[in-house]
Amino acid sequence: MLTVVPDPADGDRRQPGGSSSSSLIDEIVREGARRMLAEALKAEVDAYIAAFADERDEHGRRLVVRNGSHQAREILTAAGAIEVTAPRVNDKRVDAETGERRRFSSAILPPWARKTPKISEVLPLLYLHGLSSGDFVPALGHF
Repeated sequence: MLTVVPDPADGDRRQPGGSSSSSLIDEIVREGARRMLAEALKAEVDAYIAAFADERDEHGRRLVVRNGSHQAREILTAAGAIEVTAPRVNDKRVDAETGERRRFSSAILPPWARKTPKISEVLPLLYLHGLSSGDFVPALGHF
């Protein structure tokens, strides 16, 4: 649980010079990013389910329903690493042409994604700049 006011029972975790080992503002940003991503994923799933709410099987049950959530996974973002639990959708509709079941795939967070595209762009630059000159400033300028 993120707290803004430090607990005196935890002792003074500040380093000499006034900076803490894990900046409070960074923790707040990561927690905010985690909450916003969770809400965006929930809204995306809710919109998908609502779009097909009228489709039902022969017993009157909905063909597209929410089905819990996937396992939590860590996503590397510009705000840092955040843990995300994506909602799961059970889509029982069948494609008439191929005969295969349709599947929900999030446009926000694809199943294979472990880092944001911005991070993916910068990693090769960090590698090249770090090896050739030891100067990471040009690569980190993208953030």
